[in-house]
Amino acid sequence: MVSSTGIRRASLAAAALASVFLLSACAPGTSPVENFPGLPEAEHGEAGHETGGDESALQAQWLELGGKLAVTTFGSSTCPVIGTDIKVLEPAGEGNTVEIVVPEPDATTPCTMDYVPHTTVFWTPMNVTTTEKLTVRLGDEQTVVPIK
Repeated sequence: MVSSTGIRRASLAAAALASVFLLSACAPGTSPVENFPGLPEAEHGEAGHETGGDESALQAQWLELGGKLAVTTFGSSTCPVIGTDIKVLEPAGEGNTVEIVVPEPDATTPCTMDYVPHTTVFWTPMNVTTTEKLTVRLGDEQTVVPIK
């Protein structure tokens, strides 16, 4: 016969284990949520884009009230720069900086000579904040996203 203390301990252990799984499921991933040719739409009637100036090599802006980060690059429409991962280099309070990882370009693929925007959208990492300027780095380029 199992004692009530043993049942309580087993129940508490099961609840703790379930909590770990639920909390880890809530953490945003580091892979892109979406990517598409063009610029992201302005949010809630905001005019223009929040960073990088017009057609600079790298732009970034908050989406969905800071829940997502849109990163826009400019270049060839047939060989767009598409981020594959987002990494926190400096968490909030220590620099608030992320890096967008992109694969090396394939030197054998012919690319058109046009200059168009391409946007990759990521969930905002948990270790950064919208209440500080966010530095976004992609290779040798960087831009700053203003406070949301």
